[in-house]
Amino acid sequence: MVWRLRQSPEVEKIWCAPGNGGIEEYAECVPVDAGDVGALVSLAERLRPDLTIVGPEAPLVAGIRNKFECRGMRLVGPSQRDARLEGSKIYAKQFMDRYDIPTPTLYGDFESPIEAIRALDAVDWPVVVKADGLCAGKGVLVAETRAEAETFIRRLMQKHELGAGGSRVLLEHALKGDELSFIVLTDGRSFLPMAPTRDHKRVFDGDRGPNTGGMGAYTMDGMLTPKYESMIVKDIVCPTIAGLSEEGIPYTGFLYFGLMLTASGPMVLEYNCRLGDPETQPIMMRMNFDLAVAFDAVASRTLDRIKPAWKPGASVCVVMASGGYPGTFETGKKITGLGEAERLPDVAVFHAGTKREGDSVVTNGGRVLGVTASAESLSRAVYKAYEAVGKIHFDGAHCRTDIGVKGDLQKRMVAEAPRV
Repeated sequence: MVWRLRQSPEVEKIWCAPGNGGIEEYAECVPVDAGDVGALVSLAERLRPDLTIVGPEAPLVAGIRNKFECRGMRLVGPSQRDARLEGSKIYAKQFMDRYDIPTPTLYGDFESPIEAIRALDAVDWPVVVKADGLCAGKGVLVAETRAEAETFIRRLMQKHELGAGGSRVLLEHALKGDELSFIVLTDGRSFLPMAPTRDHKRVFDGDRGPNTGGMGAYTMDGMLTPKYESMIVKDIVCPTIAGLSEEGIPYTGFLYFGLMLTASGPMVLEYNCRLGDPETQPIMMRMNFDLAVAFDAVASRTLDRIKPAWKPGASVCVVMASGGYPGTFETGKKITGLGEAERLPDVAVFHAGTKREGDSVVTNGGRVLGVTASAESLSRAVYKAYEAVGKIHFDGAHCRTDIGVKGDLQKRMVAEAPRV
């Protein structure tokens, strides 16, 4: 977002809290804990920005918008009440039930691991096990067997491997279909749909291994048929925004719909109250309108005046991660080749878990870089992204080698299908 905002002629100055080794090129980074709402409020009172944009979910769930508004400061992001759509999967299911929003069947929600394990006797397999709270994208498992489900439940509820977010779980019917991330920017009345994207959650090629925060994503022309997009807007987006306005103050900011496109229509797997990562990277590469102006319109409740435009073609993000991610990993590994990669045409290297040490950039997290490229076709964008990945090196680096492959295959199958 900082990269895109920096391109706006309307933007004079950007502060980013806390930022990272790459954001330093575009903004003044301020060392503050992004989860410390009190410190963020104090920072904003000192800096007095015209507008604050919230990226991660934790400060939204902690009520940062409420605290800004009561001090007369403008902020784009949902209220603490509305952020519960992401902060609690159980609350989100109840919300969808109230407004008849299509979602998988819920077998039950549980505060006791014994009750959750006992409930496995009455489910259809495979089954989806979800942590209720925030778990950095790692709190969901599609379990094929009882043993797999029971192990995950014990990891969440007894070993607390993912923290407080796993203290309650829900069991949900597993759907068949293609997942899709459909994200809108809204001022509580009107909304702008972002380019639809598809994430790759599993850590290894072929969708194998444990879930991560996302190992790569892509967007391209034609990802949704007009019929499907109409169904998503009519049956999911509009009822969600209307329901939020009915129950509280108008929702402002990004609203993320994690969907499964099934034979009977789209269904909501989850809500996020923010942009998705790594979906944001390819979205920003294709965006062809002024994001800063759109954010200002959200804060002013005039979003209906903004006309979005998207560059034709496709864009792809490949995540380069630390060795061992999403498990334990080491940090402080020197990263080389960034300049060579960024000099390639239509390539941007977005930093995630990095920091600067003198003249060097080193790893500082699990997901380190989002290497992103755009092109006239998905296959060409994939080629460019992996060409850039090949120029970047750090000890233990790993990435999936099949980001976008399914999308390219599906597009070619449609193009080559016999016409009846």
